Amino acid sequence: MIKKRIIPCLDVKNGSVVKGIHFVGLKEVGDPVELAETYNRQGADELVFLDISATQEARKTMISIVEKTAEKVFIPFTVGGGISETKDIVALLRAGADKVSLNSAAIKNPGLISEAASMFGSQCVVLAVDGKLRPDGNGWTAYIHGGTIDTGIDALDWIEEGVRKGAGEILLTSMDADGTKAGFDIPFLKAVRSRVHVPVIASGGGGTLEHFAEVFQEEAADAALAASLFHYGEYTVRDVKEYLSGKGIPMRL
Repeated sequence: MIKKRIIPCLDVKNGSVVKGIHFVGLKEVGDPVELAETYNRQGADELVFLDISATQEARKTMISIVEKTAEKVFIPFTVGGGISETKDIVALLRAGADKVSLNSAAIKNPGLISEAASMFGSQCVVLAVDGKLRPDGNGWTAYIHGGTIDTGIDALDWIEEGVRKGAGEILLTSMDADGTKAGFDIPFLKAVRSRVHVPVIASGGGGTLEHFAEVFQEEAADAALAASLFHYGEYTVRDVKEYLSGKGIPMRL
């Protein structure tokens, strides 16, 4: 049986890890390299590093921090933010990333997904989608630039297109659930899984051990990503994995 994954996320701005609610009210919570080392030690299956202001500030991802982080972790390491062309991906892979996360750049230039998949393999390309439920409740819209710009694009259609172009995994962040600790967005996740057959990472809303169990028991995701829950020490990665294993959910312990 394929084991489920628990993935801490480091949202980095100005060199520090930050966290907010619904993508706003960001607060500094720590040093990315130190936190990465902690999560590696706790038994995280993977690590995601997102330079959340790189695209808005029209700059590249902070390579030096990626390099320092990669030196401290011995698990798959995904990096996103500020990627606009394949040479940016090359630089990140050379700095120690195992995968790259494409969000705003992919929507602006969908061909980047195909280029990246062709050059580095689909397993290296994670399509990150920040989605929000429409006011009428009829589907979800994709946002870019750290959740600040409504593209008007249907999130499910975009995910389907991204997979056709070669994305090997989906990192789905529910903007409605982000930072709330009220539970993962099960309807959104299930809608995505009904449309594509690549692994889906659930992001946004994990706040209790039961939330992690629910997302896997409902078969809504292949992996669960969390940030503030781990950053503030409410649970360790090990706590979550041992709880899930006790519930019969296959984990790497």
